[in-house]
Amino acid sequence: MTAQVDGVAVATHPMPLTSEQRSLYRQICLRLDPDRLRDLLVRLVNIHSPTGAERAASEFMADHLATAVSVRSAYLPMTETSGNVTAELPGSGGGARLLLYAPIDTHIDPESDVPWVGPSLRADMLPQARVDGDLVIGLGAANPKCMVAGLTEVLHAVREAGIPLLGDLLLGFAGGGMPVSISGRAHAGLSNGVHHLLSRGTAPDLAIVFKPSWAVFAEEPGLCWFKVSVRGTLGYAGIPRGTPGFRSSIVPAATVIQEIEAWLPTYTRQNTMGTTAPEGWISAVRAGSPEKPAFPSATTEIYLDLRVNPRTPPAQVRHQFAEMIQQIRHRHPDIDLDWAMVGSLPGGRTDPEHWIVQSCQRGWAEVEGRPYTSTPLASGQTDGALIRRLGIPCARIGYPWPPACAPAELTDGLGGMGVASIDDVMRGVRAIAYAVVDTLTRPRVELGL
Repeated sequence: MTAQVDGVAVATHPMPLTSEQRSLYRQICLRLDPDRLRDLLVRLVNIHSPTGAERAASEFMADHLATAVSVRSAYLPMTETSGNVTAELPGSGGGARLLLYAPIDTHIDPESDVPWVGPSLRADMLPQARVDGDLVIGLGAANPKCMVAGLTEVLHAVREAGIPLLGDLLLGFAGGGMPVSISGRAHAGLSNGVHHLLSRGTAPDLAIVFKPSWAVFAEEPGLCWFKVSVRGTLGYAGIPRGTPGFRSSIVPAATVIQEIEAWLPTYTRQNTMGTTAPEGWISAVRAGSPEKPAFPSATTEIYLDLRVNPRTPPAQVRHQFAEMIQQIRHRHPDIDLDWAMVGSLPGGRTDPEHWIVQSCQRGWAEVEGRPYTSTPLASGQTDGALIRRLGIPCARIGYPWPPACAPAELTDGLGGMGVASIDDVMRGVRAIAYAVVDTLTRPRVELGL
């Protein structure tokens, strides 16, 4: 069935579960426990795990999977402060290896990120869980901690139900998943954790990534980071305006910022293809020293992130950026500037007809009670892009976010991605459980492997 509803039309091919498979799915659903998921989520939120310092959370999950879920698990260290988690429920043989994946690191470090995240830390920005009815509030509760708890609940229910899987069910939780590069922690970020995970014996046949948004994505963007340096001369606050030889870098930088900001929507329009509408944002500006306000800076640096459609290589995005800079130079020949691309990750795409994408769409339809017909345009970057680039067919599925019942003051902007609805997360959990039965109770040949 194909239709157009608030997004890009997609096709979902019917593949009804057999009566035996449907019985297995019901057995799993009967054992999916929202209270157990909530309890695990609370414990995870209370373990601070900023990018590059996820060790405590990862070691906790490795132990929880071994002792509470009773499956084989391991902690895979990357550095002294960072590491990943794997767990496995083996099948009887002849089936696929399916990885359920989520990152485990959070993007805010309360000790250093004020005032950049706001004048003070809200409840959703603190690694201190609070339960408010259906909601769990705290740093990373909605992304990534409920994803880790949700996938663990799927594995827990499958094991408790004693489902006779042919294929192997794997869990993977990695650090370094945030689109950051933390210099003080071995430059953690930019998907370094999932690359480590998949190159240490965890590479599966198929993967499902659990991330916010109640939809199924067959593709995800990459990113390019740029730094634009506007040049002037070192000045002194006591000199008169118009003094020969002094050129501000800060005032012309404001013009450059406005020029880039005006170009960004054009970039998005020209690069929107498939279900990816790659956005771009100026995210940081740096000049001088706050300890030396008497001396205007000779350089002002502008930093921005451009998302990359999986059909467009980062080198092509760099070329588009270079052309835009040339236009700025032409319009403002008096502004001295240079630039560099300082980071990049390509996007990734799986054929929408691939089994794992179709299976997740069928799981979504099972839970929602209506056909899956449309995928929204998106620009969020996840580890799923790299998983696909490493040759592993991958589908991304999630849950509604932010929750409709969340307090408005905690959903203003991105915040700490720290308001999770257990009911909403359970929708994604049930859809993934469907895909597990749909995929791992069939021989490889039925999956096209």
